Amino acid sequence: MTLDEIKSNLVDQDKGRWLEVVEPWEGKPVGLRLLIAGPDSETQNKARISMMDELADAADATGKASFEAREKARINCLARTVLDWQISEEFGLDAKFGHAAVVKILQVAWIQQQADAFAGDRVHFRSEAV
Repeated sequence: MTLDEIKSNLVDQDKGRWLEVVEPWEGKPVGLRLLIAGPDSETQNKARISMMDELADAADATGKASFEAREKARINCLARTVLDWQISEEFGLDAKFGHAAVVKILQVAWIQQQADAFAGDRVHFRSEAV
């Protein structure tokens, strides 16, 4: 892999890849697809920086943030990596794509876990040219 291929992949990761969310019992699709930016993307880098800012703002005089503030910042960070979604009628969510709506979906632990695992796995973000 050349340096040019590596740089190209970093740019490509900002385009995202689709995650087909499946229910945890039988692995069947639930009618939700999330377009997620790759782990080396500028999108994820900015999301991590925003999380650090959010945690700094939530810290008390001793520099500690509550569990609730840390968890909220983590979910907000993950939500910022979601670039778009496709939702079927069967999924049952009639909402416009946006940060708050993504956060609402990520409140479901097993959806959150799938998105988090996908977002951090470089295997999903390999460029076609590589």
